[in-house]
Amino acid sequence: MIELRDVKKVFNQGRGNELWAVRGVTLDLEPRQVTVFKGPSGSGKTTLLSMIGALSRPTSGRISLDGTLLSNLPERFMTQVRRSTFGFVFQRFNLIRGLTVLENVMLPAYPLAPDYGDLRHRAHALLTQFGMEAKASDKVEWLSGGEAQRAAICRALINGPRILIADEPTANLDSARSRELVGLLGELQDLGKTVLVASHDPLVFESARVSRVVELRDGLLAEDA
Repeated sequence: MIELRDVKKVFNQGRGNELWAVRGVTLDLEPRQVTVFKGPSGSGKTTLLSMIGALSRPTSGRISLDGTLLSNLPERFMTQVRRSTFGFVFQRFNLIRGLTVLENVMLPAYPLAPDYGDLRHRAHALLTQFGMEAKASDKVEWLSGGEAQRAAICRALINGPRILIADEPTANLDSARSRELVGLLGELQDLGKTVLVASHDPLVFESARVSRVVELRDGLLAEDA
């Protein structure tokens, strides 16, 4: 379980442009569910997910995973937890142009120094699972939007994370591809993954594959705003 207790995040604290992106969120997130964080731009969705995924630290409050406090870990240990526990699908996928699909999928695993042959095998297995094996040697700039989406999911899964975090993953997709993505996220839940999604897309948060919708408004849970 992921536990958040009075989590707050402020940018430019004490300056004229001070911004409280998250203003005190207390929340429990159950494992092996698809949870969507819903809200308009500026509601704090992305900031909250970045803190849950150990990409940034809260200004105050506590974030725990299965009873282990994450928010106060030294940076070295926080990095280890992030690499081994979380996988990330970014809004624009952030695939590296000039590299092949296979190279992009393998990239997040290099800091963990795995056996290269084993890493290639895992990458090919993921590409096969998501119907992308035929594209393994293609440059990522040759991919369609849907193919890039699947490549990004494979890359997010290469280290075997328990938790997948997707930030506005349908922002650049048409309706058909958006529905396809939701189906893929549901498949990951079926495999035992915890899936956390930030989205203001009704095709995402109204999907039957979604276990729970958490609404944010002005940096607070909607019921607290």
